[in-house]
Amino acid sequence: MEQRKSYEKAHALIEHIFCDVLPENGLVVREAQIALCHEMLDALMLNRIALCDAGVGIGKTHAYLVACLLWQIYRPAHLPCTVIISTSSVALQNAIVREYLPFLSRVLLKMGVIDKPIHAAVRKGKERFVCEARLSERLVQIRNKTQAGNRQKAALQVLGKTYDLDEAVDISEFDRSHVCVPPFCPHNCAVRDFCRYQQYLRSARGADVTVQVCNHNFLLADAEHRLQGIRPLLKEHHILVVDEAHKLPEAARQMYSRSVSQEKLRTFCRLLQREHLTREASRLAESQEALSATLERDDRLEEEARVTFVLTPPRARALEFAVTCLRQLAAHLTHCLSEWMVRQLKDMADTLEMFQSEDPCCVLYVQYDKTGAPTLCAVSREVPAQLERALWALGKAAILTSGTLASGNSFTRIKQMLGLERNIRTSSFEALSPFNYKQNCLLYIPRDMPPPSNTKSVDILAQRIEELTEATYGHALVLFTSYRLMGEVHAMLQNRLPFPLLEAWRNGQQIIRLFKSLPNAVLFAAGPCWEGIDFPGDMVSLLVIARLPFPVPDPLSEAEQKQYPSLHDYIQTVVLPDMQRKLRQGFGRAIRTETDTCVVAILDQRAEEGQRYRNAVLEALPKCRITDNMEQVAQFIQEHKEPEYFV
Repeated sequence: MEQRKSYEKAHALIEHIFCDVLPENGLVVREAQIALCHEMLDALMLNRIALCDAGVGIGKTHAYLVACLLWQIYRPAHLPCTVIISTSSVALQNAIVREYLPFLSRVLLKMGVIDKPIHAAVRKGKERFVCEARLSERLVQIRNKTQAGNRQKAALQVLGKTYDLDEAVDISEFDRSHVCVPPFCPHNCAVRDFCRYQQYLRSARGADVTVQVCNHNFLLADAEHRLQGIRPLLKEHHILVVDEAHKLPEAARQMYSRSVSQEKLRTFCRLLQREHLTREASRLAESQEALSATLERDDRLEEEARVTFVLTPPRARALEFAVTCLRQLAAHLTHCLSEWMVRQLKDMADTLEMFQSEDPCCVLYVQYDKTGAPTLCAVSREVPAQLERALWALGKAAILTSGTLASGNSFTRIKQMLGLERNIRTSSFEALSPFNYKQNCLLYIPRDMPPPSNTKSVDILAQRIEELTEATYGHALVLFTSYRLMGEVHAMLQNRLPFPLLEAWRNGQQIIRLFKSLPNAVLFAAGPCWEGIDFPGDMVSLLVIARLPFPVPDPLSEAEQKQYPSLHDYIQTVVLPDMQRKLRQGFGRAIRTETDTCVVAILDQRAEEGQRYRNAVLEALPKCRITDNMEQVAQFIQEHKEPEYFV
């Protein structure tokens, strides 16, 4: 009876908070947000796992934070109070701890909903923090550098004010790797008592910290520690929130995979030389070069290609040489090297042996970077089952939320990827965006685009992008599924557009900032720009999807395809839902606030009326007006933009 009263009080408070408290502090009432919060609180109170697809503008972060805070107030006394929130991006982690929670803490304290402030901590891997001893050593090493090293010194000296390397934006990757906390901190470290990293750990584990925020990899590492009986990384908890949950399967794939790169082997050669083990370093370098010679990239492959690993006789000999070398080094240098280095040598040997034996439990492939350097990768075939064992089999309540969990109004694909297909505690809920897409968005899909295989398709694509940007006076984001295609179209248009034309390649944050500062630029982008980047207002008044974002075939997808009885079944169950989810992510860059207006153009023949994937495309997107007429695009912009837009 008491539990029932608590349940009813908690749900009643949701209405009070979202209809009275938050509007008094500047937020608007959104019925979909309130319904979402009720669904989330139900999952927590009834010990369920809720999959919540929240459209753009719903306010899902406030929804799950309020649900968690109310659960903490009304939870059964025997359950731990701590809530874990896992996200994919550092930006969202910082926003939760520095903006969302302080705001809620302030207004809920003022209104008497809670009786003490909310304390939260961001939990990150030790490689994200500065080591006092290593920082001192590095500053001594560069003390006598000339003017070229002054910027380096200034960047490192900033670390005297912050121990968080993510806040030291000007520090180089080389310096970062030399001053971060090492994998194993020696217990006899001379600076341990006043080490800021150790102080951070003590603070984050404090009794007053009731919300811990981490990324997906840290969450999975904590789960792995618990399964192996090792000391957990996170505080004991009963509630888990996974925001940006569509990224969790990829994080799990990284966690449950093993790899050996040529760069990692070369790094160990340098470490051995630093320890004055010249002969051992030379032998390891010899084995690395022999293995690398058998893995050279075919010139016909694209950059960063993945290729199924095939065990040829030369590769078998090179692997045998490398494994023997690594095993001998680990055995003979146990007393010369740190525990971490010995463990790394053994792990690399174990991983290479998986390629020797062609381990059937893993998908084995070679990953090439943009320079052509190979990495041997072994990815578990049982990632969903491993996720189920690590997170869901423990019986804890969980909220998994994102703007793109559903594909074509179905949660089937994401349940399969997350290991939740057969979990009877799972429920799903879809909260539609409150934005008026029918009024504020125009979907342009022309009738005359050639198929991507046509030799003139790139020329026509460039021409159509030029026409669209002129009709919308720039203010355009053009999303590509391949950097190669992006480069080809950019080369054709770089002297033809009357607007600044920018290209965002990998890690193109500086270019994105430049785009945001210009009034009517055109930004070509691929990769990360499909999601997670905000372009509010008139900044993006034209969003172009150059090609439908079908997943690129690779060894992982080929292995998954073999699990289905036919290619048709695989396409319907995997390929189409994955394309729809990625398309929704890209479409989400268009309308970011209630007042945004935008033209969205899909320049792929497969989306045209009467074509094979037309229905799948429309099923994935919000309901909005559709046209194939360029004049209507220009008319939409003229009708929806203020006069200063055209200056």
